[in-house]
Amino acid sequence: MESHGDSGVLRSRCRPVPKMPTFPDLDEPLNGQLSPGKHQLENGEIRITSNGRLEMEHVISKKLQLKRKAEYLKSDLMRQFEGQVSDFMDSLIEESASLEPAPVPAVFSPPLSDKERSKLRHFRPPHGQGKLFVSRRSLLDELFEVNHIRTIYHMFIALLILFILSTLVVDFIDEGRLVLDFGLLVYAFGQFPLVVCTWICMFLSVLLVPYSLFHLWAQSQSHSHPGMYSLLFGSVFLLYQALGLGFLPTYMAVTNSVPPASCFIIILEQFISFSYLMRSLFFLSSTGPGPVVPQVSQYLYFLFAPTLIYRDKYPRNPVIRWGYVATKLLQVLGCLFYAYYVFVRLCIPQFHSIGLQLFDLRAMVLCVFNSILPGVLVLFLGFFAFLHCWLNAFAEMLRFADRMFYKDWWNSTSFANYYRTWNVVVHDWLYYYVYRDFLWISQKRFRPAAMLFVFTVSAVVHEYILAVCFGFFYPVLFCLFMCFGMMFNFILHDQRKGPIWNIIMWTSLFLGQGVIICLYSQEWYAQRYCPLKEVVDLFSQLLGRITPQKQRSLKW
Repeated sequence: MESHGDSGVLRSRCRPVPKMPTFPDLDEPLNGQLSPGKHQLENGEIRITSNGRLEMEHVISKKLQLKRKAEYLKSDLMRQFEGQVSDFMDSLIEESASLEPAPVPAVFSPPLSDKERSKLRHFRPPHGQGKLFVSRRSLLDELFEVNHIRTIYHMFIALLILFILSTLVVDFIDEGRLVLDFGLLVYAFGQFPLVVCTWICMFLSVLLVPYSLFHLWAQSQSHSHPGMYSLLFGSVFLLYQALGLGFLPTYMAVTNSVPPASCFIIILEQFISFSYLMRSLFFLSSTGPGPVVPQVSQYLYFLFAPTLIYRDKYPRNPVIRWGYVATKLLQVLGCLFYAYYVFVRLCIPQFHSIGLQLFDLRAMVLCVFNSILPGVLVLFLGFFAFLHCWLNAFAEMLRFADRMFYKDWWNSTSFANYYRTWNVVVHDWLYYYVYRDFLWISQKRFRPAAMLFVFTVSAVVHEYILAVCFGFFYPVLFCLFMCFGMMFNFILHDQRKGPIWNIIMWTSLFLGQGVIICLYSQEWYAQRYCPLKEVVDLFSQLLGRITPQKQRSLKW
């Protein structure tokens, strides 16, 4: 097939060039024979008449003939180029078609029986089918090769330098010396040894327990009563998920008051492991007569690979670029310091005393709009640090070639497209293992309900992460997901095109980030300055000083 494709391309490249039409007037030199009454200058460039007037008509006709010749060359070259591209694409299509089994024409297919039609109607395709892993670079890596896009990256670096300088100058004015205090970072990543120990225990349990259960279950299928063994191992597996990955990590994080960043590491590993194990029952190979257990190396590679869709093999790069890995890890570290200065310069001065003030609508509106800038910066930093730098660093170390962890979400003209392109890794998992499963169970009859179910799962997970990390339940993000997220998903749908819809998408996204930063920051400081226990004690003291008659009159 390759020879056929190559020969097609070769034929297109060796296509005879059509003969160029002749332009007899152009073959004559400009300094040819002169008509009577005219003469030529010594340099042979300008014809003049005997009375000294320029012969403009002759020059203009020559230029027009040159223009016609250039237009003919252009059209001929474009025809040749289009022919070569067409032949090349045809050869690629023929080659890709030869890699798949040829379908049997419907004309020669025997009619299906009612039983076969029933099986075909209830057939469930293999999980993950349709997700094609190919070797490709991340979009930002390609865009950063353009000088104009790289300049935007340089602008963000310049803004970081200004944040650092402003912090140093203000601290020098206040303290009379340079103050290099990274107390916020130290607090956010506090109790790190406990986090490391918890992560190691979770990883080892995910590596050993599910794989052992799956191996025993596969062996039990050749024995008598395979359904009983499936029920037994399935119950043990669900119990492990509920206790080993659900309750114990959360209990450890809450009881030890783990700081937000450290707690986020534990919760992220919890959900990544849960996502892996949700699909462990679909590691089966459909080619053999019975279940085939994946190799340990395949399972281990899957646990570290930056994807939630299992494959026995992924496209791999030939070498590891350690310089690229070091660059991405340094960029992650830089984003952490960037976020630190954003909170120090833009958030803490605004919110550190807001929990001691009474509610004011004007102050609340100003707080939301003042929180848009730090909210947008945190959004960009989180995207760049995790979805680009962190995942690309791990992918490079594992030689994982498919780097499409995100798409051009910034060009989205609808929130539906934004949800699909913002985080491709999570979107693929939700689409193949939540949305399609729901459609399969409902026999594709409740697509709006499937979409609502996906939104609900995503909203609950996001709110759970924030609740455990911050130490309080404040369902702002859940309400934004379920109310405005669902509404914008149907209003700003894929049929909305044009720059105005991209502007609307960015405006609503900016405003949402301001609301999230404002409300969660206010609640954070309110929890610190006015904890619930002290409020209850204060009300108890007040009630103790008031007589029962006065309490009834106040209508508590």
